[in-house]
Amino acid sequence: MIIELVRLIRRVPAVLSGRDHFFRRTAVKHGHVERFGSAYGGWNVNTDRVESSSVVYSFGVGDDASFDLSLIERYGCRVHAFDPTPKALEWVQAQHFVDKFVLHEFGLADVDGDLAFNPPEDSAHVSYTILDRPATCGRAIRYSVKRLKTIMELLGHAHIDILKMDIEGAEYGVITDMANCNICPNQILIEFHHRFPGVGIIRTKAAVAQIKKMGYKLFAVSSTGEEFGFVRSEE
Repeated sequence: MIIELVRLIRRVPAVLSGRDHFFRRTAVKHGHVERFGSAYGGWNVNTDRVESSSVVYSFGVGDDASFDLSLIERYGCRVHAFDPTPKALEWVQAQHFVDKFVLHEFGLADVDGDLAFNPPEDSAHVSYTILDRPATCGRAIRYSVKRLKTIMELLGHAHIDILKMDIEGAEYGVITDMANCNICPNQILIEFHHRFPGVGIIRTKAAVAQIKKMGYKLFAVSSTGEEFGFVRSEE
């Protein structure tokens, strides 16, 4: 709690200057919220909407699958994990995870094809991004990406119960594509990247408004103001 309070206080100057924003959560009927996974890789989930048959898509694995494994352990559901980047793939392949953790070696975007991914500035990090990263753009590598509609058709899923997206800036286009295709998972867990140069809080505010317009309530926001949890309204 103390760490979260410190994080909130540190954000105040950015909020006052218009570079950040304190989003207001909405109370959700029958909304028991619990965190699954580590302090770094965990997410808040509305547990009233999860069971063994739940369809879970987890985009962006990196080197922390604690969220996915926690859901598998608790509910016995299958988690479809997605990440096209080399360090993530090497890390997963070295772990020997349970069979219900299913890895797909492509990413999520608002197009089908190949996109240029810029590597992290720190070679110890794992997160590649399609956003501008001038320091590493000369080392960009193209990886396979697919639209959410395409992935659902490929895997034979008519719906998604939990959609987790930590996709380093590609989330903005994906949200619009979901709205256009009327794809409405029961829950959307998403990390926004307004801290990146060239993105900004205005884009995240517009994305949150778009998700709410699709019929969702915001039930969780992290103390950093980057990780959000939305649940589809029963109304």
